[in-house]
Amino acid sequence: MEKTKSVSKNKAVLLAGIITENPTFVSLLGMCPTLATTKSVEAAIGMGLLVILTLIGSNTIISLLRKVIPSQVKIPCYILIIATFVTILKMLTEAFIPDLYSSLGVFISLIVVNCIILGRAEAFASKNGPVASFFDGLGAGIGFTLAICVIALIREVVGTGALSFGVYFPIGAQYIFHIIPEAYAIPIFVQSAGGFLTLAFVLAFLAWRKNRKEAQKLAAERARIEELKAKKAKELAEKKALEAKQAEEAKAAATPIVEAKSEAAAEVKAEAKETPAEPVKEEVKEAAPEVKEEKTENKEVA
Repeated sequence: MEKTKSVSKNKAVLLAGIITENPTFVSLLGMCPTLATTKSVEAAIGMGLLVILTLIGSNTIISLLRKVIPSQVKIPCYILIIATFVTILKMLTEAFIPDLYSSLGVFISLIVVNCIILGRAEAFASKNGPVASFFDGLGAGIGFTLAICVIALIREVVGTGALSFGVYFPIGAQYIFHIIPEAYAIPIFVQSAGGFLTLAFVLAFLAWRKNRKEAQKLAAERARIEELKAKKAKELAEKKALEAKQAEEAKAAATPIVEAKSEAAAEVKAEAKETPAEPVKEEVKEAAPEVKEEKTENKEVA
């Protein structure tokens, strides 16, 4: 169970660096190499690989030493560790890929002060274990590489009309893929201004896509709320109709009883009216002399 949680956590960390926390398109970090090394896809791939290796190495070492490094000097220590990896990679690039080294030039050395690397060291590696820090560095590095490759792809295709490989990497031959006619190419995209234009277009597209998703989500939420309101109103109407029906049924059930009582009262009144009162009075008058005679006899006896 713990192993599964650890794997899912490392996967989430990896994907966050690539998508949701992309250092270039989301955090807008590392703009200097993004604009300067994206004239060709091959150069962008080279810069991306160097950044990935630096991020993985520095993140892992800083995570292992996070409890040893004093908090007062942690930033200088981070820079020292990053500079060590950059120096090693610079020497290896110069020895084995000299054309790439010449193309990137000073930007290889500037990896030391790249905000992406120092930011991940401070924000993540100094607070988490080496395995998680490894995946964080890998995710951030892949995210940066994908971002600069997208920008380089647009700049190279629009600026030259073709894609070329084998110029910087020693792959045995040079390959050129023509995508659009050279007459329709826009050379400004392979110049310095082209980097700003391409980055602006890409960021504008991503912002439009994000806003569209949020608008769709908001519309769906509003539709759900309206549906719930309509359902609630329908239930309330049905409840009121049921209560009205029950009241009518109760009223209908009580009506015969009231009518029966009214009829009984009417019958009693009718009988009372029909009964003659005079015979009773006459019987009383006839009985009165007899009572008097009985009283008289009683007196005589006494």
